Amino acid sequence: QVQLVESGGGLVQAGGSLRLSCVASGRTFGSYAMGWFRQAPGKEREFVASITYSESSTYYADSVKGRFTISRDNTKKTVYLQMNSLKPEDTARYYCARHVAGGLTTSRAFAYWGQGTQVTVSS
Repeated sequence: QVQLVESGGGLVQAGGSLRLSCVASGRTFGSYAMGWFRQAPGKEREFVASITYSESSTYYADSVKGRFTISRDNTKKTVYLQMNSLKPEDTARYYCARHVAGGLTTSRAFAYWGQGTQVTVSS
């Protein structure tokens, strides 16, 4: 079984920073890329960032480039999302997920979604 647990969300003022963590537990097959996605009320789930297992490649949505950084520590089975210069439009519930097949910038290529962690940015 695979379980993903996100943490680190909260309420922050515009311009502030947060670091989200996603910890994987349980048994897995092989190694996988991981991704972060977000969803605001009334909106579709949106790709944020992804990273390959070896950290050889990272991908970012244009809206977060230069502000967010995805990283991982495979020994701790954890993926991180460092979020700087937060904007009110970043407000959403953030989810991590494991890549299973296909491209690395679409939610359809990921599975094993966590429960998410809420990020709220006030102005």
